[in-house]
Parts: sequence; C-alpha cells; structure tokens
Amino acid sequence: MRDRAEPPGPAVVPSPTGPLGTVIRIARFTAVMYKPHYLLYGVLWVLALEGTAALVTQPDSSWHPTWATALRIVVVAFVLLYLRMVDEQKDLDYDRVHNPDRPLVTGAVTALDLRAAMAVIAIGAIAASLLLSVGSAVAIAAVLAYGLGLWGLERLSEPIRTSILLNLLVTYPVQLLVTAYVVVSAIDTGEVESGWQAAAAAVIFAGAFLQFEFARKTSRTPRPGEMYYSNALGTVGSVAAALGCAVVAVAADLLLVRPWEHEGARAVIGWIPLVLLVVPFLGGGRFLRSQDGDYPVIPAVLFILTLYLALIAQAAVPG
Repeated sequence: MRDRAEPPGPAVVPSPTGPLGTVIRIARFTAVMYKPHYLLYGVLWVLALEGTAALVTQPDSSWHPTWATALRIVVVAFVLLYLRMVDEQKDLDYDRVHNPDRPLVTGAVTALDLRAAMAVIAIGAIAASLLLSVGSAVAIAAVLAYGLGLWGLERLSEPIRTSILLNLLVTYPVQLLVTAYVVVSAIDTGEVESGWQAAAAAVIFAGAFLQFEFARKTSRTPRPGEMYYSNALGTVGSVAAALGCAVVAVAADLLLVRPWEHEGARAVIGWIPLVLLVVPFLGGGRFLRSQDGDYPVIPAVLFILTLYLALIAQAAVPG
C-alpha cells in the first residue's frame, strides 16, 4: 500500500552495469524503502502471531521459538521486501505525481532490477519454506502470487487504483495470506496445535495493523487526488476507524486468551493489551483537539509494537 512520501534522499550515484550494478541498486533501494522498523515489525509479527496461536490452542503450555520460527522470520522478512518491490512498480504513475523522490521514479533503481530481485526472493522463499513443509511452500507461494495479482488488477481497474476503501478491500488480504502462512507452517512444524482458535488469532493482527493503516493516512488537511482515508471517511470518521480497529484487536485477544482464567505472570501480562489501548486513544484525542494537519503516527506505531511484545510475553511465560 502507498506510504507518505519519503524525505528527499542524496543524489543518485551511478552504479556499475551488469549484475553487480543490479545488486548495488537493489541494496540502495532496500536501504531507502525497507527501513529497520519495517524489519522489526516483521520479526515481532511472526513471533507474536506464532506465540499467540500456540497459546490459544495449548493454553496450559508455554511457547518458545524454534529453528522453524527463525526460518519463518527470514522468509516473511524477504517476502515483505518483495511486496514493497511490487508496490514500487504498481504505484509508479501515482508516485510520479505525489512521491517524485521514490527510487523507481528517480531512476535510482530500474524495473528490471526489481523484477530480478523479486524472482530471486520468490525462489528463495519457496525453497526455504519447503524445508519446513509442503504446506508452508504452498502458503508462501500464494502470498507471492497474490502480490503479482494485485499489480495486474490495479492496472486493469481504475476504481481499485483510485478508491482507497476499495483498494484496501482488495489489497489487505495479502496480509491475511502472510498470517495464514505463519499459522499453517507452525502447525506443520509442531509449534501450534490445529484448531479454530489459531485461525481466529488473525483478527488480533488484522485489527492492530489496520489501526496503523488508517492512522498513517488520516489528515485534517484536504488532499485531493491523494490516497487518504480521511478523503473518503472524513477526518473524524478516519480517526474512529483507526481507534475501532485497535479495540477489535484487543477485544479479540482478551476473548481468545481469557486472562481471567490464568494465574501469576500470564494473568498479569494478559491484561496489558487492554491497558495499551490508552496509547492510540490519547493520540486520537489529542489530534481531534489540536489543529495539527496530519494524524500522529507515533502512537499508532507504539501501540502495534508494544501490543506484539505483550503477546510474545504472555505466550512465553509458564502457564
């Protein structure tokens, strides 16, 4: 999905031609478009999701990461980079107008470079997932294919390109497919028991991500032609959507984990997500009372990261 414009980077330094030049340009692209906090998000997402799925299917046990968990983290981290490469190409026309400093627009990287890197990532992700299970490989292949399908669909459909709510409806399932990959793979390798609770855990992560998604594209300032939820929902409606998603995430966690049925550290940690709701609500309330142009993203980021840390902690402590 489209991000706010990145700050202008340094002048593009010519790179060698051939494979070495491609590697250098992809490295520069990754440094600009795949910031460390994106990687941190991917790591915490996998740990929190696997841990939560294990906890809600095996509430009397404590979860701990394994070598399979580490391999899933590597796969997801590279697949998230793959999806950013897809976005860079499918959003090129939009970025030429609204984000002219993006690497593909400036020529810091070429479409051929990105496609070569995507092919390498796709082969590596499927091969690595095969080490886990056939189901893991099939699930990650579905993620990669859906990303390409979105690219084609947006090229064919103007409403999907221009309507942010329709675009969200079509693009968000790729996140659900990544969630399915982690859960299916963890079931196959024994970290998670099969059950409806493991699938229901996806609601927690959908709510957490969507509260951030709405927050980062909400503004009090009119932004005609830009993909902002506040353009479609109004400022108050967009803020309400972000906060509502945060409530859904926490409510789903409480209903699945049921901290009132646990004792000791797990019971205490299990209530932390409810306390963390203060963070996005303070951010949203401050924004509505202020005259700031854009919604503050830091509370949304803080909520999602601290929520994931709490989910990891509650799964890891003894039951």
